[in-house]
Amino acid sequence: MKFNSSPLALSIAATLALALSAGAVDAAKPKKPAAAPPPPAPTAEDFRPIDPDNMLVVDTNKGRIIVEITPFTAPAHAERIKTLAKQHFYDGQTFFRVIDDFMDQTGDPNNKGDGQSSLPNLKAEFSFRRSAAMPFVVAATPDDGPVGFIGVMPVMSQPDDMMAMTADGKATAWAQFCPGVMAMARANDPDTGNSQVFFMRQAYPSLNKKYTAWGRVVIGEDVVRAIKVGEPVPDPQDKMLTVRLGSDLPPAQRPKVYVLDTARPSFKGLIDKVRKDKGADFSVCDVDIPAEIR
Repeated sequence: MKFNSSPLALSIAATLALALSAGAVDAAKPKKPAAAPPPPAPTAEDFRPIDPDNMLVVDTNKGRIIVEITPFTAPAHAERIKTLAKQHFYDGQTFFRVIDDFMDQTGDPNNKGDGQSSLPNLKAEFSFRRSAAMPFVVAATPDDGPVGFIGVMPVMSQPDDMMAMTADGKATAWAQFCPGVMAMARANDPDTGNSQVFFMRQAYPSLNKKYTAWGRVVIGEDVVRAIKVGEPVPDPQDKMLTVRLGSDLPPAQRPKVYVLDTARPSFKGLIDKVRKDKGADFSVCDVDIPAEIR
């Protein structure tokens, strides 16, 4: 028996064939993974209180600066700052050398850069040993090692792989001289840190691994940048009125300072946002860590 195919039947068959072919192609295409959910916004629970024993309250004629001392980066220097604060050594000392895009220097009882405390000089602590237990939050991985945060301190470190090859099971890390970082001034000899300190106004990476960082401003960086500029600063110079450890202040006068915990997912989300905004120009110094007084 002979069948004659009508144009309509052929059209339907072609349409079905195309649909089946398209379905096969679609099935063969790799499916895009679902977009990751956005990181959570910081909540009150994401903030940690600063230990009053590691809180430096610096009252200046321009306003208050609050510093978190970081003993893990420089234990001897951190202890020196605490000792001098307990002695009220820094009260009334001026900012005698201030460079706008660099730093504010103080800590000389002579207020001109040639003096120091009666305590012995300190050996340099330009780097420290980082264990796997330290909560290191990586922000970027350039060729010379990962960079990120341990607490409020921006740091660069040898890779974790180094820990398996060292006697103490640790890797060397060092602070990054970002805005707000606190460091000890010194003479040409690396082991001449004593009492003079400087507050970083802006990022200055050429200081990395050459000066000892012992803390970071968490509140009051605007005050740091408001200090009168000069090299030397002309009279009248701005000054530190009082410098106290939080634990030495009466409870009623002690500020309750909270800083975003850098180990929380919300902080990683903050890093990702800044990195996206900055693109190829991203630096760990672009990340501001939120802090508040409650």
